[in-house]
Amino acid sequence: MPYAWQDMAPEESGAFSYRLELWPHRSLSARGFAWVIGLTALGLALPLLAVVGSTVLWGLLPFAMLVIWALWQAIRRSYGRPHEVMWLSRDRLELRRSDPGRQDRIWRTNPYWVRVGLRSGGPVEDYLVLTDGRREVELGAFLAPEERVALRDELERRLAALRR
Repeated sequence: MPYAWQDMAPEESGAFSYRLELWPHRSLSARGFAWVIGLTALGLALPLLAVVGSTVLWGLLPFAMLVIWALWQAIRRSYGRPHEVMWLSRDRLELRRSDPGRQDRIWRTNPYWVRVGLRSGGPVEDYLVLTDGRREVELGAFLAPEERVALRDELERRLAALRR
């Protein structure tokens, strides 16, 4: 699952608090990134071996380098996707969404009033929302539908435990 719960130490009141971190799927690890760049460079170098020693090499080499650079930049840019962190305790819920190139968006509320729901017909299937009666925020829009359903169930259990 592209999210992780972390149980924090009990507060002075003896109540537990939780930290939830969500991130989008990454289909390519750092090692996979190195392999893709290396294999692309090798694949582009093989045809260039036929023109080594001629002036044609200098005409083709900049384009091969440009392709490798563009692939590198495209993959690195895809790694700068959003991620969300939520801190949850008996008296406070804080959700922080970080998007590349934008200022962090923060939502704070009292978890007692928070309700968790799944909406159909939103921007994604089984749109996961948190509402405190005044404002509604999305959570994990980049997760798969079945992951949002599982996250909703876990979040409802932890909210119920904090309300007791």
